Amino acid sequence: MRDVIIKNGRVYINHSFQDVTLRLTDGKISFLANEAMGNEPAEDACTVIDAKGKRIVPGFIDIHTHGAIGVDANGADQEGLEKIGQFFAGNGTTSWLASVLTDTREQTEWCIRQYRSLGRRANTAELLGVHLEGPFLSREYKGAMPESLLRLPDCTLVEEYQKIAGGGIRYMTVSPEVPGVNDLIPALSEMGIVTAIGHSGADYQTAMDAIHRGAASATHTFNAMRLLHQHEPAILGAALESDIYCEMICDGLHLHPGIVRLLWKIKGRDRLVAITDSIMAAGLPDGNYHLGVNEVVVKNGDAKLPDGTRAGSTLTQNRALKNVMQYTGCTLEEALPLFTENPAKLIGVFDRKGSIEEGKDADLVMLGDNLEIEEVFLCGVRSESGKGL
Repeated sequence: MRDVIIKNGRVYINHSFQDVTLRLTDGKISFLANEAMGNEPAEDACTVIDAKGKRIVPGFIDIHTHGAIGVDANGADQEGLEKIGQFFAGNGTTSWLASVLTDTREQTEWCIRQYRSLGRRANTAELLGVHLEGPFLSREYKGAMPESLLRLPDCTLVEEYQKIAGGGIRYMTVSPEVPGVNDLIPALSEMGIVTAIGHSGADYQTAMDAIHRGAASATHTFNAMRLLHQHEPAILGAALESDIYCEMICDGLHLHPGIVRLLWKIKGRDRLVAITDSIMAAGLPDGNYHLGVNEVVVKNGDAKLPDGTRAGSTLTQNRALKNVMQYTGCTLEEALPLFTENPAKLIGVFDRKGSIEEGKDADLVMLGDNLEIEEVFLCGVRSESGKGL
């Protein structure tokens, strides 16, 4: 693999855009002083790309997605996972977690084995691991979770899942009010699993207890959870008051723009994580799809169960970035941490992902004047997945 040099770009470093020349060597980033470019490298030594003033940002990271382009994460084999990753790369998402909806033990184990067997594939966003959304969730706030498959906490079961995953389960959503869940949270941390709280009607004290025990984020905040009341703040109040991260789906359907602005003001850019919660319908027209064992109908881009319950989204992260900026009036510099460093810090990969720094993975996105995806680099390799939707 030849080195790549990207010159004349505006590079996002330490929350501002700077004139820096990048060298991508063996999938890693290094900086070159602009004066070092006086003598152009030989074409057979490396590939030189003139960014022509375009902005270079870290690749986006989606830690909560159930699929895209006709592939459901709960039924995706290795070929399917690769197909999802190729689609994501075309939309600026260079790494992701496969969110496995509550399913049977046998199917969940199968999904985990598919992840572990995938390995690193060319021209596809890197699959960093698994997000288990359930099965230790509230029946009252189950959303699209199949109620018959929800269950009480079982530490041994999670240990077995993590063993099959080779440590690749990075993130898990649980409901604090389910008996035994809060006692499980420290054990999840010991297994290397970050806990999110959601799909929950927990009261304030129970949610705060989960946070004190190590819960680090709230799953699709405001959605599938008990809402704020002045006398009973509930799980939402605990999520807003505390310093945990808050996931948010910025498709204009799951959250009103005013709620996005409220989250922005309360949590700030350092404690928000932009997710898609996308399903297999992302990148495809309206129609009938599925999410795990559920049938889903997509109309006008809005995914719902037959009973009207919203079931994931058709969002992509490049669209979400534009929405965040439109809804809040923030700058690109302010919005980018929601898609890059915050998710990387939350799931423990910031040592190699989430920012443009010496020695980090060369996952980069080149943005045009209207934030369109111009180029994507996956560990230093130019993506062939095409420009985003």
